[in-house]
Amino acid sequence: MKTIKLNTMRKLLLFAALIAVSFTTFAQVGIGTTTPDASAALDVTSTTQGFLPPRMTKVQLEAIASPVEGLMVYCTDCVPKTLYVFDAFNFVSTSNNTPSGLSSTDVYSTTTGKTWMDRNLGATQVATSSTDADSYGDLYQWGRNTDGHQIRTSTSVSGPVASGDEGANFIKNDTTPYDWLTVQDDTRWGATKTANDPCPTGFRVPTESELDAERVLFATNNAAGAFASVLKLPVAGYRRYSTGVLTLVGSYGFYWSSTVSGTFASYLNFGSSSASMHSNPRAYGYTVRCIKE
Repeated sequence: MKTIKLNTMRKLLLFAALIAVSFTTFAQVGIGTTTPDASAALDVTSTTQGFLPPRMTKVQLEAIASPVEGLMVYCTDCVPKTLYVFDAFNFVSTSNNTPSGLSSTDVYSTTTGKTWMDRNLGATQVATSSTDADSYGDLYQWGRNTDGHQIRTSTSVSGPVASGDEGANFIKNDTTPYDWLTVQDDTRWGATKTANDPCPTGFRVPTESELDAERVLFATNNAAGAFASVLKLPVAGYRRYSTGVLTLVGSYGFYWSSTVSGTFASYLNFGSSSASMHSNPRAYGYTVRCIKE
């Protein structure tokens, strides 16, 4: 009888010990150490081996379904080839804080999670200052593709004109609704890529909300803040809808969005004292900064 009771007691003690270990393991796990750091759920200790995360290609990384924020993988063929962490928007490199699909001419906004071209459409370089003329780029009338009219010295002719008759000219129009088109077309640019979108493959003209999301992040709400932002937006000026004359170059920035506002279209404007979203006639020639689709 005593032997039976002793065996039963041993089983109970073993069961209690297993429960205690289970709770301890659930709270903290130590690999290579019996005393994991109190601040760590998992403490891997070694002087001869390292921690090996999951390794995969860029295609495999970007095919992960519904990745949770903080998920980490090592990308074997990304540029740079390094560890990437999902930041709720993209898998971002731990070495230079850029997404796995970023190219050398892209810029990534870590707060909005959007990828943009690093320069204005038509510019030869990234802005080195707010008044860097080589970074100004071309000036597009709203809804027009790259057809020659966007060149700052293109010929100005009176309009409006029918779609297809614009040629390579900047179309002036001094009568309401001040559009370069005879019949307005709200679908020429949009929140998704259109046939008339002038941005390169993989990019499009940004929406009003996408531009404004970057504006609210400016350190100062003016031209200085626009240049100091990740987008480095210069004061490229504009071409007037009624004359085609270049105006306020080196003083103000005017950046089209793809968003229609009645008979006008929305744009970002900034100068020495303010930055805000407005709407204006579509025959104006404004700057375009492309966003990744």
